[in-house]
Amino acid sequence: MKLLRDNFSEKINTDTFVALGSFDGIHLGHQKLVEQTIEMTRKFNLSNKSKNAKSMVCTFYPHPLVTINSVIAPKLIMDNKNKIKVLENLGLDILNFMTFDKKLMQISPEEFITKLVKTYNVKGIVVGFNYKFGYKNLGDVNLLKKYSKLLNFSLCIVEPVKIEDEVISSSKIRKYIKEGNLEKANEMLGRTYSISGNVIKGKQIGSKIMGFPTINLKYDSKLILPSRGVYYTLVRYKGNVYHAMTNIGFNPTVNGKNLSVETNIFDFDKEIYGESVELYFVHKIREEKRFNIIEDLVNQLNKDKEFVKNISIKLNININ
Repeated sequence: MKLLRDNFSEKINTDTFVALGSFDGIHLGHQKLVEQTIEMTRKFNLSNKSKNAKSMVCTFYPHPLVTINSVIAPKLIMDNKNKIKVLENLGLDILNFMTFDKKLMQISPEEFITKLVKTYNVKGIVVGFNYKFGYKNLGDVNLLKKYSKLLNFSLCIVEPVKIEDEVISSSKIRKYIKEGNLEKANEMLGRTYSISGNVIKGKQIGSKIMGFPTINLKYDSKLILPSRGVYYTLVRYKGNVYHAMTNIGFNPTVNGKNLSVETNIFDFDKEIYGESVELYFVHKIREEKRFNIIEDLVNQLNKDKEFVKNISIKLNININ
């Protein structure tokens, strides 16, 4: 997959079919857009044997609201590294992260779509049913329908993807993650929500006092975290996946002052400070709780571990 960071300056000479959107989380609705784009590209190439059209996603970095009004900008579901990995696995040919700056923010919907088509040699555009674009989000699917005739490109408007009559959206997934409802968030994502980061050194209370050694994750603060509590998680480290349990919170029993993400990896005894891991959130076990004595906390952690071992047998988990 080819990666671009381009705002209409790099001319693409091959024909393209382009999906437009924020693609935060690349949930089942986003995946439908990408699949439709790839299918339109495939059909075009089959009917024009001399052609070698490419499927493409144009999205923005940073999130538009960071530039428009950073105060209300949402925490992100996914970083760019994972976005690239997921889109590449879906079979996309080109991914363009357009820089959403003040200049791009001022561009009219008509100019945006005209530049898109002419710069990237667009033969087809795929968008969601509620897609908005251009200055003050004045562009919509009706304008795209008009311009598809003026600029001679095909247009596919993908209807909402639903689960039990609920429309899938990034904002709803953020809400479910924030609430700790990982089952619902993961169902809408079509895979298990994860964050990546490097392992940093903590106070080592878990290993030295409680017999529950943990890794502390240095995560990207721009990403959304589940609510405070204890979770059944999976840890991917150097290609291997381990069962684990993770506490998000302030460790009130030992008078912690800073929010931390601490994970006890089962059947794992390596020191991996400075190394990268990916942490997948499967199920919330319980709320964070302050215990009067360390022994009570240790007893609860043993119960939590037993719960994880029992529930892991029953779950079908997708971490691709």
